[in-house]
Amino acid sequence: MTLYNLTIHEAADLLHKKEIRPKELAQSVFQRIRSLDEQIGAYITVTEEAAMIQADQAEQAILNGTASPLAGIPISIKDLICTEGVKTTCASKILENFVPTYDATVIEKLKSQDAVFTGKVNMDEFAMGSTTENSALRPTVNPWKPNHSPGGSSGGSAASVAASMCLGSLGSDTGGSIRQPASHCGIVGVKPTYGRVSRYGLVAFASSLDQIGPLTKDVTDAALLLNAISGYDIKDSTSAPENVPDFTRNLKDGVKGLKIGLPKEYFNTDGIEEDVRSATEKAIEILKSQGAEFVDISLPHTAYAVASYYVIAPSEASSNLARYDGVKYGIRDMDQSELLSMYKETRSKGFGLEVKRRIIIGTYALSSGYYDAYYKKASQVRTLIINDFKKAFETCDLLLSPVSPSPAGIIGEHSDDPLKLYLSDIFTISANLAGLPAMSVPCGFTKHELPVGLHLMGRHFDEATLLKTAYSFEQATEFHKKRPQI
Repeated sequence: MTLYNLTIHEAADLLHKKEIRPKELAQSVFQRIRSLDEQIGAYITVTEEAAMIQADQAEQAILNGTASPLAGIPISIKDLICTEGVKTTCASKILENFVPTYDATVIEKLKSQDAVFTGKVNMDEFAMGSTTENSALRPTVNPWKPNHSPGGSSGGSAASVAASMCLGSLGSDTGGSIRQPASHCGIVGVKPTYGRVSRYGLVAFASSLDQIGPLTKDVTDAALLLNAISGYDIKDSTSAPENVPDFTRNLKDGVKGLKIGLPKEYFNTDGIEEDVRSATEKAIEILKSQGAEFVDISLPHTAYAVASYYVIAPSEASSNLARYDGVKYGIRDMDQSELLSMYKETRSKGFGLEVKRRIIIGTYALSSGYYDAYYKKASQVRTLIINDFKKAFETCDLLLSPVSPSPAGIIGEHSDDPLKLYLSDIFTISANLAGLPAMSVPCGFTKHELPVGLHLMGRHFDEATLLKTAYSFEQATEFHKKRPQI
């Protein structure tokens, strides 16, 4: 038995039966990291020594009969989620030596359940990008084809799961940054409803859009990890005081009688590659055979979603990243003797090209004389998009589409054309603008053996319906069982 290939629920079963020990499982995963990560580039910081202490604590909980389903489970963490005593760099030079003095709420929750942390994983700098090429350290590659991108910005999370260099991971999703890399790497990724999971300790990109969520090998694992991190948090003013169900309870309920909407704006486009369209259509037929009903719906303001997002997100980023000025934390240009020149040189040297691009866009959109024309208008469009979804959910239980119009691209192919990369988020962005739960589940492969993901979007705080639909589809297919041959 190769322990690192196990899913979370498979490993938990063996751990609780005392057929394996937490240290055995952790050692298997770290051996995998040592053998593969130089090639994949998923990790920024590996925390093996601390993980072995956590594994001992997990074993004690198992022996005492007090263990949670995540006790002893090796989990990687996207490097913009604060971890006490462990570097949190956001894959940026400006925070290359930043060590938080506190844990994010999601980290506290996982620690309380005796999870084992393998380390901090790579990402696009400050979560700005969709290929993980914008990391200031190095790009992460796709475990299925190393000359292809794993997606982003949670590319390190997705690659570490797909390559079995952990059993699950936490990422963040601002416009598709969990779902798109999950799709490109052939795993499951869930963006919960905005407010379902605390953002306390998440380094902000765009505060009204960011949400932490799980990336896992299958749907059951996603439900287990979502159980662990969900819930109201008084430390997060955007946290919602909603009851948290057991997301594993109704996974086997099936989809019979569910009404699934097919947004015509998502399908009536020439931008979807044929392999992606074919995999999505086959997935629809499988769900139909299981008793789901499909209805055509319209989201008429979809055409404005990308433009709205790329005003709102950079504007919020401009505000959030103003704190990185070389004064309180992060790097400082020590060659400057004047305050303004120190600000300028610190930010010029500390931020990468994509981050600078978005700061400039956001600062312009918020500037005097342009606020009403750009940010206010984008916010009004956002309201129209929210209303589109409200109307759609009057006639259906969830919506279905591809995650991305195309599979993972070759690294560097769009480096000179950021607009093409921005447009690749067309199917995922609207869920963030509306605060809806959404997820990706593997639904096929292209003729070049690149994974394709199925995108599901649900009503606010109805992750349970998404998960049971994804589980029902997953049980009828073998896509989630395939692993890259590396």
